[in-house]
Amino acid sequence: MGKRVIFTGGSGKVGRHALPYLLRRGHQVLNLDRVPLDLPGVNTLIVDLADSGQTFNALSTHYGFEEYFAGAGRASVDAVVHFAAIPRIFMVPDNTMFATNVLSTYNVLEAATKLGIRKVIIASSETVYSVCFAEGERDFGSFPVDESHDTDPTDSYGLSKVVGEKMARSFASRSGADIYALRIGSVTLPEDYGRFHGDLAEPLARRRDAWSHVDVRDLAQIVHLCIEKDGLGFQVFNATNDEIIADEPTAAFLEKHAPQTPVTRPLDGFEAPLSNRKARDVLGFKEEYSWRRLVSRP
Repeated sequence: MGKRVIFTGGSGKVGRHALPYLLRRGHQVLNLDRVPLDLPGVNTLIVDLADSGQTFNALSTHYGFEEYFAGAGRASVDAVVHFAAIPRIFMVPDNTMFATNVLSTYNVLEAATKLGIRKVIIASSETVYSVCFAEGERDFGSFPVDESHDTDPTDSYGLSKVVGEKMARSFASRSGADIYALRIGSVTLPEDYGRFHGDLAEPLARRRDAWSHVDVRDLAQIVHLCIEKDGLGFQVFNATNDEIIADEPTAAFLEKHAPQTPVTRPLDGFEAPLSNRKARDVLGFKEEYSWRRLVSRP
């Protein structure tokens, strides 16, 4: 049975794929963003989530005219998916990015839990693992990188995501709500697979992403699975695809190109160094969009 979902940042890179996916699974969706989204069946409410009053109002509003004119009041919300953010460094000054991302996440978590919404899913990031946006060269502490890996980012974006996770844990403990944080890998759009040839030819090209990624359509599946999975309290999941972006098996590739990094368990076959094992085991995630199938070979 479909859920009533509020999705923040639905007009962005991920939302443009995730919202149609959620609609196809029978969910009702209200989009909160600063720009409209042209998607039949989804109303966009223009909101500044850094404003607490706007956030509370938006999370307690009708989904649109049809619900409003029915006169039965506002139906309850089952889940909030919070993806709205300044998505990387060097788009605005660091302090502005940090303040915007942290405050908007706080406002969403506070409003959702005080309004009695029992499920919140927030977008965290692979950047919490300290390598993606590090200044200069920095190595991962070990492989595979799973959810127990140390989070010690030196950049303002990764730091904003660590703070978001800490706030999520606090609100989950305080309210008893299920709050899941997705540590999202490098997001691949369908049109992006053309660049994989260059990545394969240059082995270190994807080092900062741990030679891993997530297809935006598989990310939409993970969001849906989180909406459907209840009772986990606060959880963190790596939101990534299954396989390393390389033509040779993972263990051999890492021995050659990251020999200084310890390997803490066997990496079978082409398993991605940024591990999605928890999402597979707990959520039931099954990759549908393998880069090996989507990247044409000569």
